[in-house]
Amino acid sequence: MAGTESSEGAAKAAVRQTSAAAQKAATAHVKLARSAGRLEESAAQQTDSADRRTELAADRTVLAAERTYAAWMRTGLGALASGIGAQALLEKSIRPWLASGTAIVLVLFAVFCFGAGVWRELAQGTPPPRPDVHRIPPWLLIGFNGFLALVALAVLVGMLTR
Repeated sequence: MAGTESSEGAAKAAVRQTSAAAQKAATAHVKLARSAGRLEESAAQQTDSADRRTELAADRTVLAAERTYAAWMRTGLGALASGIGAQALLEKSIRPWLASGTAIVLVLFAVFCFGAGVWRELAQGTPPPRPDVHRIPPWLLIGFNGFLALVALAVLVGMLTR
């Protein structure tokens, strides 16, 4: 009977060990499944994050193009005002042909800046991904800059006929 009890005890111990090993394996499997789920979520978040970074880069590109357009307009308006001021102020200080020549060059540079600003804004090369911000409408750019170019040309004609 002692032999039977020891073999039954050994069998129970083996079952307990097998049950403990099965529990450990099941726990490890659950941990592995959770980890895989977190990895999938992380990969999805990284993909979403990369897409969002691309969209934000497109927005930055549009806003940078508008800042460049504004710089062309500032330069053109400054050149136009400088041309008018040069004609008015330098005419009595230096030779009239030199004052007129300086004024004409500044006004022509203003016309160039107005045209270059529109060209730079409308001809942007390869289009970026669809941005969230809206671009300035082309008809507004052409209309506004066309008006400024006409004003500059009218100033030029006024200078030449004076």
